[in-house]
Amino acid sequence: MSTTDPTAEQDVLHRLSFLDRWLPAWIGLAMVAGLALGSFVPGLQGVLEAVKIDGVSLPIALGLLLMMYPVLAKVRYDKLDAVTRDKRTMVLSLVLNWVLGPALMFALAWTFLADLPEYRTGLIIVGLARCIAMVIIWNDLACGDREAAAVLVALNSVFQVVMFGVLGWFYLDLLPGWLGLDTASVDFSAWEIAKSVLIFLGIPLLAGYLSRELGERSRGREWYENRYLPRVGPIALYGLLFTIVILFALQGETITNRPLDVARIALPLLVYFAIMWAGSYALGKASGLSYERTTTLAFTAAGNNFELAIAVAIGVFGVTSGQALAGVVGPLIEVPVLVGLVYVSLWLRRRWAARAEV
Repeated sequence: MSTTDPTAEQDVLHRLSFLDRWLPAWIGLAMVAGLALGSFVPGLQGVLEAVKIDGVSLPIALGLLLMMYPVLAKVRYDKLDAVTRDKRTMVLSLVLNWVLGPALMFALAWTFLADLPEYRTGLIIVGLARCIAMVIIWNDLACGDREAAAVLVALNSVFQVVMFGVLGWFYLDLLPGWLGLDTASVDFSAWEIAKSVLIFLGIPLLAGYLSRELGERSRGREWYENRYLPRVGPIALYGLLFTIVILFALQGETITNRPLDVARIALPLLVYFAIMWAGSYALGKASGLSYERTTTLAFTAAGNNFELAIAVAIGVFGVTSGQALAGVVGPLIEVPVLVGLVYVSLWLRRRWAARAEV
């Protein structure tokens, strides 16, 4: 959709559905509900953790799959070739995600949590886990380039399998040693990371592709986009809210019992999200990218794969470790911050179009 189309540049917020328009409120309520369930319902955590998929609680896994499928079903896969030819966007994304992002989180972790090694290590792990899930939701709500988001998420997934363990060793062991800082020896399994990517991205990606292919072939594109997609679209946000409730229910007691620790972890995360999103946005605009591509670049760089970070922290250090708590605080801060940035993006979208029309 062209950003110079006057019709398209009406107040986007007022054209959102009731569910989308009040998303921050629903997310806040979901977080509160999850914390309340985790704190006041005895035995709930044991039930939720009884069955796992790749180290992640089954309810969370189902929520993530439901969250991602509708957005990936909207992707026009016949347009992906044009996105992959845009080398500028892909190079910028790789540099932001795999060079600047981890380096920034390392610097912030040591700046704010130098005296708390467990939280510091957990925060660095969060910085290494690049987003492959919720970023698709944020990008879609902010009217970013859906096809570009699918390509960049797939690209991040491949690099995640290859680079997560290497960068973990570099930022937790090698680099601190060079700088005369404390080191943390860790052992990441490339296969465990690959399984996480295949499950949480591969399954909904395949389902989304098959939905479009079979739907358009049997009923036509008009039916698929005007009848089918509006019906399944809300499932993504229901999945998001369900995931948040379960996630915070699992860690509700830990979060409520250690509020000062949560605040210490939250501060560098707030700085991280602000710098990564604003810096990526400025870089995309300075590079001449469209609003849609710039928005996609910013959200794919700012978001993190919290489910992988939590799974790795729990698997390596244990469920009650400070590293695991840092992983849990990640979405506690990321979700409301990135929801707010969706609204900032929509405001910038209108200003972007106004300048283009002058």
